[in-house]
Amino acid sequence: MNLIEEYDVAVVGAGHAGCEAALACARLGLDTIIFTVSVESIALMPCNPNIGGTSKGHLVREIDALGGEMGKNIDKTFIQSKMLNRSKGPAVHSLRAQADKQEYTREMRRTLENTDNLTIRQAEVSELIADDGVTKGVRTVSGAEYRTKAVILCTGTYLKARCIYGDVSYYTGPNGLTAANHLSDSLEKLGIRLVRFKTGTPARVDGRTIDFEKMEEQFGDTPIVPFSFSTDPDEIQKEQVSCWLTYTNEDTHRIIRENIDRSPLYSGVIHGTGPRYCPSIEDKVMRFADKERHQVFIEPEGNYTYEWYLGGMSSSLPEDVQYAMYRTVPGLENAKIVRNAYAIEYDCIDPVQLKASLEFKSVKGLFAGGQFNGSSGYEEAAAQGLIAGINASMYILNKEPIILDRSEAYIGVLIDDLVTKENREPYRMMTSRAEYRLLLRQDNADIRLSGYGYKVGLVSKERYEYVERKKEMIEEEVKRLKSVVVGGTDKVNSVMGKFGSTPLNNGISLADLIKRPELSYSAVEELDSDRPELPPDVVEQVNINIKYEGYISRELTQVAHFKKMESKKIPEDIDYDKISGLRIEARQKLKSYAPASIGQASRISGVSPADITVLLVYMEQQRRS
Repeated sequence: MNLIEEYDVAVVGAGHAGCEAALACARLGLDTIIFTVSVESIALMPCNPNIGGTSKGHLVREIDALGGEMGKNIDKTFIQSKMLNRSKGPAVHSLRAQADKQEYTREMRRTLENTDNLTIRQAEVSELIADDGVTKGVRTVSGAEYRTKAVILCTGTYLKARCIYGDVSYYTGPNGLTAANHLSDSLEKLGIRLVRFKTGTPARVDGRTIDFEKMEEQFGDTPIVPFSFSTDPDEIQKEQVSCWLTYTNEDTHRIIRENIDRSPLYSGVIHGTGPRYCPSIEDKVMRFADKERHQVFIEPEGNYTYEWYLGGMSSSLPEDVQYAMYRTVPGLENAKIVRNAYAIEYDCIDPVQLKASLEFKSVKGLFAGGQFNGSSGYEEAAAQGLIAGINASMYILNKEPIILDRSEAYIGVLIDDLVTKENREPYRMMTSRAEYRLLLRQDNADIRLSGYGYKVGLVSKERYEYVERKKEMIEEEVKRLKSVVVGGTDKVNSVMGKFGSTPLNNGISLADLIKRPELSYSAVEELDSDRPELPPDVVEQVNINIKYEGYISRELTQVAHFKKMESKKIPEDIDYDKISGLRIEARQKLKSYAPASIGQASRISGVSPADITVLLVYMEQQRRS
């Protein structure tokens, strides 16, 4: 007889998605078990040694605002921190931190182990147990059964994983860990459609064989800005480790071109689709033949290892070609490889099978998050894992799911894109995907999302009340600045001259002065005798809200129209075959995707504005009948 244990939730996979999912469930009081093929792989960083970056930093801040762990964990374990895109507007400012990989994993494991209601289990899940389309639990390769009320699949790149470089091909997970070779068959038996995707990673080299004098040093920022809104900035100021920048050259490109027929990417050995926005070095050289060089970021893997990561040079070329091409790069002439670069293929799902809550449409109580959903990146994975964990908990507790829309969060954009659009490659978050990115800045994630975190129970009352008070302080200060008027006095024009600003002839509000490109909230301080003492995070918001007021107002108008379309809910029992006037393609797509609203329907590829009009007319007729 099989061992049968009972839990509320089972999380399959302990990567970035699985950790967030399991912590959310356990913190909400549910008895949770998380399965991993190796406890050493908890929150593993098998590729780049950093958290955040352009648009990804937004996701980490949003995870934190909702009560997730990633931001807190990187604040404890980073070795360099930098705010990207400072020369551009605040909509694209993104925090990025180099992690000590081993410490990041250890710290996240420590967090899981010290969380009540959470059990860690090293075992491979081989089968989902479901009855009449309802999740009942999981079974491991040993035959042990675990009965649960919900299951969250966060399998990452482990399902039937195959690592490849040159002629070498072996079924294993990332970093040589065990692949999960059984669960795919069980999923397909349940009618879940799988696809084959691919990603890759560059070589790691011994830092003692790198000539850093031939490279450009890349320093961290001072002062250091934390990821988590709850981290005290004063507690994380520390000495940082440098990264380095070098470049490929014509010799590098020649070696790649001469050996391109030996690349499994071009010979047809690799069948999975790779990420367009994170191509291998051979892909870059072949696709961008006019480029004389490509950047290579040399990044430390941690404080207690000599391994360095060659960012920008992922590859699946044979081992001898890897040595040859890497050694043409300035500073890497004598580099010794610690780990070969490789590509990895794996099974994942077509995410259109999911609701916006990340629950499968066809199997109740079955949720999914992370690269299993066809995305890429640690941050995208963690964001989905958190939402899947929250909504699995809401499902068990008979509460409404939390669904963030595109106007509320990058997480909303991410999930909406996955469940409504045809993703033929691993999905990567980018700022350009967010229509309302000036509203969805990384600096105001707590203001936007802490209410949701508090509502579900992951954000403390104390934290939530501070954010609400912060909102009030921002609104009060903006209002005050609009009411304070200064004239063209000698003192005022002296300040104008100091910052190269046009002198005043007439009265103007301090708010209007701050809108000038060369001025800011701090610049007009001398003219503001009644200025209150405000926290730095409030000052930042006041400055941004005033400077970009016109643009923000325009986006808010667009959001109002968007919300109107999102509020038009489509009945779950609608029969698209009965709607005359719908084109065949639109009918097929609407039946397949089952959109929850008119807004979501309008974003489905193959559904035209004319189809939306027909659908709206039909829904109005049904409402009146």
